[in-house]
Amino acid sequence: MARRSQQLEAGQGALFGEGPAMADGAMALAAASSPALSTPLSDLFDAVPSDWRELTDAFRHSDTGQALIQRVDAARAVGECIYPDDVFAALRLTPRAQVKVVILGQDPYHGPAQAHGLAFSVRPGVAIPPSLRNIRKELQRDLGLALPAHGSLQAWAERGVLLLNTSLTVAQAQAGSHAKWGWEALTDALVAAVAADASPKVFMLWGAHAQRKAELIERAQAQRAPGSAAHLVLQSNHPSPLSATRGPVPFMGCGHFGQARVFWQARGQDLDWALA
Repeated sequence: MARRSQQLEAGQGALFGEGPAMADGAMALAAASSPALSTPLSDLFDAVPSDWRELTDAFRHSDTGQALIQRVDAARAVGECIYPDDVFAALRLTPRAQVKVVILGQDPYHGPAQAHGLAFSVRPGVAIPPSLRNIRKELQRDLGLALPAHGSLQAWAERGVLLLNTSLTVAQAQAGSHAKWGWEALTDALVAAVAADASPKVFMLWGAHAQRKAELIERAQAQRAPGSAAHLVLQSNHPSPLSATRGPVPFMGCGHFGQARVFWQARGQDLDWALA
C-alpha cells in the first residue's frame, strides 16, 4: 500500500495539471518567456548565502555533486529546458538561523513559468496548481485566513518557513526527471543539518516521499545537546487531489498550520501564516 501511495504521488503532477496543461504551441510560447535555468550551476552554487555554504560546498565538491553539476550543465548546453532559474531560492530567502518550519516537496513544477525554487509555490500571475489549492484550502479552514489571488508562498519563506524540494531541478514536462541525479544527497544534508541545529523546528511531512525523511530527522535530533527542545514532526497524506482526503491521515483537516503556530506561541514567538 505504501508503494502504491508513492506511485500515485509520483504521477500526480501530470494527472492533476501540476505540469504543462496547454497546447504545444501555447506551451512553447510560455516556455520562451518562462524562468528557465540560464546560468551555469556552478555560478549558482557560488551565490548561495554564507550560512548554508558549508553544506552546499561540501556537496558541490563531492563526486556526486560534481557529476550532478556536469549533467545539469550539459543538458542545458544542448538546449534542454530546465526549471527553475533560481535553483537555491529556498536557501536565499530563508536564513538557516531563522528556520522555524520545514515543508518538504518532491521536485519543482515542470510546466512553463511554474517553478521558482520554493516547494509548492508559484509566482504571482501563474495558475495555482491542484496541490497548492488544497494547501490554501486547509490553511483557510484551519486558521480562517483570507487568501490572495496569487499562489506565491514567498512570504512564508521570508518568515522562516523553509520550502525545500528534495530535487532542485527538473526538465520541462518531465516530472521527476532529475530525481536520481544526486540532489537528494544535498537536500538530505540540509534537512539533517536543520534538524541537528540547536533551536526546535516544525517539520511538515506530507505524503510518503516526504515521510521517508522522518528517520533522518530523528537521527539528527538525537545528536543535539542533551536537554534541547524536541522538534514537532507532523505527518499526513500529500495535498494532491489523489490523496488529500484519503486515509490513513487525510491532508484536508490535518490542522498542521494551527499546530505549528501553537508550537511557536508556546515558545514566545509568533508564526504568521498570512499571505498577501
